[in-house]
Amino acid sequence: MSGSHAGGHPALRLAQGEPDQVPRLLAFRAAHPDVIVGAGEFGTWKARIPKPDGETVVNRYRLHELLDKLDQLTGGPVDCPGPAAP
Repeated sequence: MSGSHAGGHPALRLAQGEPDQVPRLLAFRAAHPDVIVGAGEFGTWKARIPKPDGETVVNRYRLHELLDKLDQLTGGPVDCPGPAAP
C-alpha cells in the first residue's frame, strides 16, 4: 500500500468529514471487541455482530449512522473520552 492517510490511522481516511466520530469508533471497539467494524464496499462502513444463531451485518454510508445503529443493537451508547481539559 502506498501513500499516506490522515493521522496515520486507517479509520481517519475512511471517516473523511467525520473525524469527530473516530474516538467514538475506538471506544465502541474497546467495549465490543467481538464486533468487527471496518470498510465495506463502495465507500461504506460495515459491522458484523456475532450472535449464537448466526450474525447481524449492518452497512451504512456514514460512520455516525453506523455507530448509531450499533448503539441500538448492542444496548446503548458507549462512553467515549472527550477532549482533555487544559
